[in-house]
Amino acid sequence: MESMPLFWLRVALVFYGFGLLYALLTLTGRGRALVRLTIPAVATGVVFHFVSLAEAAMATGQWTPVSLYHSESLLAFLVMLFFFAVYWRYQTTAPGIFVFPLAFLLTFSSAIGQQPPEFASPLMRSGWIVTHIALIFTGYAALFLSFAASLLYLLQERSLKAKRTEGILARLPALEVIDEIGYRSLLLGFPFMTLGLLAGSVVAAQQFGPSYLLDPKVLLSLVMWALYMILLYTRWSAGWRGRRAAFLSTAAFVVAVGAWAANYFSEVHRFTP
Repeated sequence: MESMPLFWLRVALVFYGFGLLYALLTLTGRGRALVRLTIPAVATGVVFHFVSLAEAAMATGQWTPVSLYHSESLLAFLVMLFFFAVYWRYQTTAPGIFVFPLAFLLTFSSAIGQQPPEFASPLMRSGWIVTHIALIFTGYAALFLSFAASLLYLLQERSLKAKRTEGILARLPALEVIDEIGYRSLLLGFPFMTLGLLAGSVVAAQQFGPSYLLDPKVLLSLVMWALYMILLYTRWSAGWRGRRAAFLSTAAFVVAVGAWAANYFSEVHRFTP
């Protein structure tokens, strides 16, 4: 029999499907008719998603993800929360072009997972682990918004230079607004990511010793952190904005994707049947 958390997650997935459809149609210049329907639909999906996460937490007795499937679900939920924070502040659905497909794919992957494996480590209930996961996932979500803004900036800049403003390009915010969204998301996400890495390092050092630094997940996370640090430094000291900041943010996010994918073969972040 299907569990209720999984049922509510699949209901959320249906509503997220409206967001995916909107993103696909917008990229072809035909998404305007769905704008009024999309926001209420994906907002409803976020509500059902929260219900799924809450019921799963009550069922397992812990708020930390107990599997990769749960991790994907939690990340999708946080990404959607940050999208609505941006939407409330700037009244633009433009980041949804990238946010909605990501949230749908993460939720889909989580929703089709049957009897996911659990962490073998009892440390999952420790305060350090809870802090590590909460901070890291919040950082990932905020930094994805920064990445989405970078792509929007490059798209808008290219269209302005080519003097093309039809279709999706006509509905993108001004370059200054896009740059501000990316910068504010970076300012929010980087401290969360930094503190999350520190909290995780405390546990990893105790559990695995200095060898944890050689884990591919840890190495890629450190490279990601360094790139975001460089991005912040160049914006503060050299005044890097616009195109250069967008390219560096994109590179940092590519490494972040690699760090997330490393969960599947990391010894430090191992899931076992």
